[in-house]
Amino acid sequence: MATMMFAKQALRAGHAGLLLGVLCTALQLAGCASSLKDAASESSAESAAAASLEESLEGRWGIRVEGLRLSAANSMLDFRYRVLDAKKAAPLLDGKNQPYLLDAAHGATLGVPDTPVLGRIRQTARNNNILTDRTYFIMFGNPGKVLRSGDKVTLLLGQVKIADLSVQ
Repeated sequence: MATMMFAKQALRAGHAGLLLGVLCTALQLAGCASSLKDAASESSAESAAAASLEESLEGRWGIRVEGLRLSAANSMLDFRYRVLDAKKAAPLLDGKNQPYLLDAAHGATLGVPDTPVLGRIRQTARNNNILTDRTYFIMFGNPGKVLRSGDKVTLLLGQVKIADLSVQ
C-alpha cells in the first residue's frame, strides 16, 4: 500500500525516471537474491568435494593441498602442499619421480622446468629428511598460458595421482 502511494506521488511530481530506477533496482535485487542462493548451493557442493579430496589425500599420501596458483604473469603454476605424514609423503619428495600436470580439456601436459642454473624448480627430500607440518612446492611451466584460473587438472608424480585440482 505504501509503495503505491509513493508511486502516485512520484508520478504527480514528475519523477517518473526516479520511480523507474527504484523499480528496476528492486527487480535486480530480487534476481540477485535467487542467484546468491544458487551460488551458495554450488559453493557448498564444491566444498564437500574439496573436503572429500582432502580427506583422501591426508589418509593415502599424508599431505594437504594448499593450492595450485598461477604465478609469474600466468606462465607458471605454483603447487603447494603441507606434509602431515612424512612416510606417506615420501613419493612426492623423491627426486627420481617426475611430476606432471595433465589438462584433459586442452590436451596439455605440463612439466617442471629444468633450468641450467637452478635445476628443476621443485623441492625434494635430501637424505630422506622430510619434515612434517612443513609446506613444500613444485613449480610447473605453463607455456602459452594454456591453463587459466578455474581450470581442472590432474597431478601425476610417480605412483601419486591427484585428480580435480582447481587452478586458482
